Amino acid sequence: MPESKRFLLRLDPELFEAVRRWADDDLRSINAQIEYLLADQARRAGRLPARRTRARRGTPRSATSARPP
Repeated sequence: MPESKRFLLRLDPELFEAVRRWADDDLRSINAQIEYLLADQARRAGRLPARRTRARRGTPRSATSARPP
């Protein structure tokens, strides 16, 4: 796994506290919360590819991809 880039981020104290509370609610570190929020917005803006979702075991893919009996 590639090493993460490091940089200094200055935030307004009120914004920092809001992100800290949100991270606590989501059981994430502040760093992980900021990375999650940035990645989510980058995907929504079309700057990152959409996440691939995995099909759960036992879940049919779709009616058109089902094999005939």
